[in-house]
Amino acid sequence: MANLRVAFPDIAEDQRRRVCRGSFQHLGLMFVELCKAMTVPPEETMAGITVVGLEHLTDAIAKHGRALVLTAHLGNWELMALGHELTGVPTTVVIRPLDADWLDVMAGELRRRTKIELIDKRAALRPVLAALNRGRMVAILLDQNASRREGVFVSFFGRPASTSKSMAVLAVRTRTPIVPIFIYRERLGEHRAVIHPSFYSDGAGDSEQAVAEITQRCTSTIESAITVAPDQWLWVHNRWRTRPPATAEPHA
Repeated sequence: MANLRVAFPDIAEDQRRRVCRGSFQHLGLMFVELCKAMTVPPEETMAGITVVGLEHLTDAIAKHGRALVLTAHLGNWELMALGHELTGVPTTVVIRPLDADWLDVMAGELRRRTKIELIDKRAALRPVLAALNRGRMVAILLDQNASRREGVFVSFFGRPASTSKSMAVLAVRTRTPIVPIFIYRERLGEHRAVIHPSFYSDGAGDSEQAVAEITQRCTSTIESAITVAPDQWLWVHNRWRTRPPATAEPHA
């Protein structure tokens, strides 16, 4: 609720409570859907996913031979592990262990079943560069709090949020387009994966300004995606935990 008050200060408290309840219901539905996904053929799970905007991804791949996929913990994001089957593009996902042990175990099993390529974020640079050089799309979830050492502060729902610089640095250094892809639940077992037009960094080298600008654009894109279905985002995560230097902690 404290996070929702930060993100949506102008809506009524009962509306925020509805979003809060919906977000927990969403996590429960994820549990049900992942249980089913681990017991049926992948084709059956894919039959419940509608892909919108595939031309944006295929165009980016055709022009550049690779793509960075911007996504978030929105909708049943673990079904994005089927990305290579849904899009026909070889897929690599940069991951870290999930805070919820039960969800991490289930997600790990689903990822093994889909045979998607996984890269641990703690030592990701070389494997990610290798994956891009092999013509793959590399997906990074960029909606989590980053340490002050790893992140840059950009605006997220009007408040400074420390955000990983990883995607922006890769985009700028390798001249790889960023393709935003988000998945939403329409109803239990039915989902809509929305692929947005790519954007590209014109910044020179790995300048701090170029990295900050791309990181802000990525974060603003995620913010817009969340507002489509705010009850399907991970509000239990403290996105604003890392504070800018010399900034007092906000009141809840």
